[in-house]
Amino acid sequence: MENRIATMTRSEASVLSTNKVIRNTYVLLSLTLAFSAAVAGVSMALGLPHPGLILTLVGYFGLLFLTTKLRNSAGGILAVFALTGFMGYTLGPILSAYLALPNGHMIVMQAMGGTAAIFLGLSGYALTTRKDFSFMGGFLMVGILVAFLAGLGAIFFSMPALSLAVSAMFVLLMSGLILYETSNIIHGGETNYIMATVTLYVSIYNLFTSLLHLLGFMNSD
Repeated sequence: MENRIATMTRSEASVLSTNKVIRNTYVLLSLTLAFSAAVAGVSMALGLPHPGLILTLVGYFGLLFLTTKLRNSAGGILAVFALTGFMGYTLGPILSAYLALPNGHMIVMQAMGGTAAIFLGLSGYALTTRKDFSFMGGFLMVGILVAFLAGLGAIFFSMPALSLAVSAMFVLLMSGLILYETSNIIHGGETNYIMATVTLYVSIYNLFTSLLHLLGFMNSD
């Protein structure tokens, strides 16, 4: 009897812990998305130039490393805002370029709507069904690495067709990553809400920019 009570107590504690991680993750994700959007708006208003591929990669991976190191401390929250703020700054010039197109506002709104629909739909599905998508981990890791390298190749060798293919790949991969990470939180695979926030933010950022690229191509003359 005592063992059964102890087992129930541990189970209830696990559920409470998981719910806390989910709640903290979505609160922090909402705040970082709002902060990133604000920084992007300032970047657009000031007409700041894009930092370029190399500085973007150095800044992203450097701040990601810092966030990972500080993930178990209050400094980790500051690092998350530094990371998402930097990514918001890089997004500003990209949005300015699309908004300068004749139908740019429509493209940006379509990309935003598509990103929101995909994220909310997939997150809601994972949360309500509570299915385990951990089996996708290895595939996503390899797929993201291949898509990243292919994207670099498309930039350095000026291959627009490959660039479009990479954007399509990232839409699928980031959708899978949203499912995987949400499932990971639900089933206790991810217990740190700071790292969960970073993963979901990066998924949303890449999903949005990939949709922008694809929609920009489809709406162009």
